[in-house]
Amino acid sequence: MMKRFTTVLFFVFCLTIANGQEVIGIVENAADQKPISTVHVINLNKVTMAITDKEGKFVIDAEVNDTLYLSYLGYKSIKIRVSNDLIRYPNTRFQLTELALALEEVVVRPYQLTGYLDIDARNIPINRSRRYSIPGLSSGGYEGGNRTPIGEIRILQAVSNPADFLYNIFGSKPNQLRKLKRVRANNELRDLLAVKYDRKTLEELLQIARIDLDEILRNCNFSDSFIREANDLQILEAISGCYEEYKVLRR
Repeated sequence: MMKRFTTVLFFVFCLTIANGQEVIGIVENAADQKPISTVHVINLNKVTMAITDKEGKFVIDAEVNDTLYLSYLGYKSIKIRVSNDLIRYPNTRFQLTELALALEEVVVRPYQLTGYLDIDARNIPINRSRRYSIPGLSSGGYEGGNRTPIGEIRILQAVSNPADFLYNIFGSKPNQLRKLKRVRANNELRDLLAVKYDRKTLEELLQIARIDLDEILRNCNFSDSFIREANDLQILEAISGCYEEYKVLRR
């Protein structure tokens, strides 16, 4: 009877460990070993996030073979593969290296107006995209131009199918599509993406290269200026909205 009870306790203990795994770590500056606070630690597999405290410490749910992505403004981001030892031994120290940023001279050149309306009107750059609403913009952005609007795609499908590129990206990578939905549902990650413009965190979360992100948006008729200037949250919402539109067209 006692042996059976001990066996039950052993299995309960194992289940508790399996269901409650976490990584406890400390992030510090590689140059002086001082802790860094407010570092974002993202579990790319579970799509969860933690932030380091003033002592550089973080706690995040993780399993063996999960990948942690550590990022902080002005420092080189790193990825950590979770191992048994990382879970077993808390307070592992991770070091971030500062980026050496050389600021280049920027020359601002305003439009040179001649005073003649006909000449000045021809010299103004034209936005040639055609997108009537931009997901993710609180003010509701609008674009105009001569690109083919999404409503005309059905007519052109007899010749070519603009949905193929988007389908090839997401259709062949269902995990990325599921991640996209989970990222959109995570308020902490949304807040982080709202202040990022480099696409690096978005690339790691969705496992889609920057060049493919840009190409998706171009195929969805977003302008080059939007692709360059939008923050990562706006890009995420734009891709999500575009995919939903193309799903309707494919029915």
